[in-house]
Amino acid sequence: MTRGHENPKILNLLKSLFVSAYMMAAMVIIVFAVRSLLASADVITWGGVILAYAPFMLFISWLMVFRSIARTSSRFPILIALASLGVIASVWGYLQGGSLVAPVLAVAGLIGFLVYDYWYSSFGRSHSSQLSVGQALPAFELRNTGGEMISSASLTDKPTVWIFYRGNWCPLCMAQIKEVAAQYQQLDQLGARVALISPQPHELTVGLAKKFDVSFEFLTDEHNRAAHTLGIANAYGVPMGMQVLGYDSETVLPTVVITAAGGRILWADETDNYRMRPEPDLFLDVLRES
Repeated sequence: MTRGHENPKILNLLKSLFVSAYMMAAMVIIVFAVRSLLASADVITWGGVILAYAPFMLFISWLMVFRSIARTSSRFPILIALASLGVIASVWGYLQGGSLVAPVLAVAGLIGFLVYDYWYSSFGRSHSSQLSVGQALPAFELRNTGGEMISSASLTDKPTVWIFYRGNWCPLCMAQIKEVAAQYQQLDQLGARVALISPQPHELTVGLAKKFDVSFEFLTDEHNRAAHTLGIANAYGVPMGMQVLGYDSETVLPTVVITAAGGRILWADETDNYRMRPEPDLFLDVLRES
C-alpha cells in the first residue's frame, strides 16, 4: 500500500476515535458541571461550562431522535457563539473566585467543538473519476431485499437516482431518505427509479425498507464493493464503537448520482461535509431537464 493511501486511512481512524471520545466526554462533563453547579450555586462559572457543551449535544440528540434534518449550516456559527460565551462566563467566574477547573473544561469544550466542526465534519475528498458527468456508470453488484444479487445494469432501464448512504445509524442519511420518500409521487411521474444503497448489514437494509411505503430499491453493498468501484469508499468512516451493533468500520462517502436511461451519468453530488446534503428538489430539476 502506498503512503498516499495510508494517510487518509490514518486520518479517518483518528476521526473515528475522536468523535466517539468527544461525544462521550461531553456527556460526562455536562453531568459533572450540573452537579458542581448544584453543589456550589455558582451559576456563572459552571453554567459557562454547560453552555460550552450542552447546546451541541442537545442538537445532536434531537437529530438522533427525530432524524428529520438532512442538512445543517456548514459551520454552526450560533453554536460556536454559545460555546464562546460559555468560555467567557467560566473565565469570568474563575476570576471572581470560582474553580479553575471550570474554564479549563469550557475551553476544552470549545476547542473540541471546533475540531468537530472544521476537521471531523469534512471528508477532504476529491472528485471520483468514475462519476464524471456524461460517462457510463461503472457496473457493480448489489443485494436486494429479496436476498438476490443484482447487477447495476438491471437498474438502468430508466432514469435512476442512486443514493449512497452510510447506514441506519446516520441521522442525516435517514432524514435524506425521508425527504426523497416524500417526493415519491413526483419522481414516479417523471418515470424515475430511486436506488438506496448502503454497506450496512443486510438485515438493517431490509428493516429500513419495511418502514417506507414506497417502491424504492433498498439495496446492500456487500463488503462495500460498489463503493470501491466508484471510488467513494470511506475507510474507518463509522464512529468507533458502532461495530458492536454489527456495522463494519468502513462505510461509503454520502453520494448522489443521477443516471439517464441506459446508465449515462447526468449529475453527481459528492459532498465534502457529511452535514451538507443536496436539496431533493435538485433531483427533480435534473430529471426534468434531461
